[in-house]
Amino acid sequence: MSVRIPLIAANWKLHKTLAEAHDFLDKFRENLKLQDVDVVIAPSFLGLHSMAIALKGSPIHLAAQNVYFEEKGAFTGEVSPGMLHDVGCHYAIVGHSERRAIFGEDDTMINQKVRAVFKNSLIPILCIGESLEQRENGETEAVLERQLRTNLEGVVPNQAAKLVVAYEPIWAIGTGKTASSEDAQAGCKFARNVVDEMFNSDVSQSLRVQYGGSVKPDNARELLSQPDIDGALVGGASLDPIDFEAIVRGALG
Repeated sequence: MSVRIPLIAANWKLHKTLAEAHDFLDKFRENLKLQDVDVVIAPSFLGLHSMAIALKGSPIHLAAQNVYFEEKGAFTGEVSPGMLHDVGCHYAIVGHSERRAIFGEDDTMINQKVRAVFKNSLIPILCIGESLEQRENGETEAVLERQLRTNLEGVVPNQAAKLVVAYEPIWAIGTGKTASSEDAQAGCKFARNVVDEMFNSDVSQSLRVQYGGSVKPDNARELLSQPDIDGALVGGASLDPIDFEAIVRGALG
């Protein structure tokens, strides 16, 4: 079985000026010695270049919060995966529930983004998750399987093995509600099983599956101790360097 290094990613969403981002980085790096855990920070597009310079030579990786699937063209306001690679990104978040719900991204578009990200030597952090209504109707597994099978269509095994899947139950994002560790483990394990069926066991045991949804310092250790949870995609709690440091430490056991 592959040894999977935990990956903790900070998704800052629409927060932090450049000055605030660098202040965070100074405070976060001051106290933390990183080993046996990968840390990723996803600032706004405007912060990527400045943060890439600040993180040069650092073990902390840079991620974009979004990406478009075309390389160039008349697509006002969009950013291509090639541009993200050029600026120093290592990862790109794809398919976040806010992109799906607010901006109307469907599974077909998300699949195009996943393939474009891989094509440009980036690693997708692919977000999947069910709504509260879907969960209450017993549709969680059907939703997750549909998302994975459509979003990963055309992806080849050696790409899928590098993939990061973020299981984020929509009802637990920014609501203060958190899935129990058992529920989070069940969702992550199911996602891994679907990938196993789509590809093979080598792929499913290599890819990292994160949990996201109101991850905080006081629940991180329990969530991250689950056998199929290989990290966290952190929203609100990632805005504070002390809280985010505590979550990273939670991945170390």
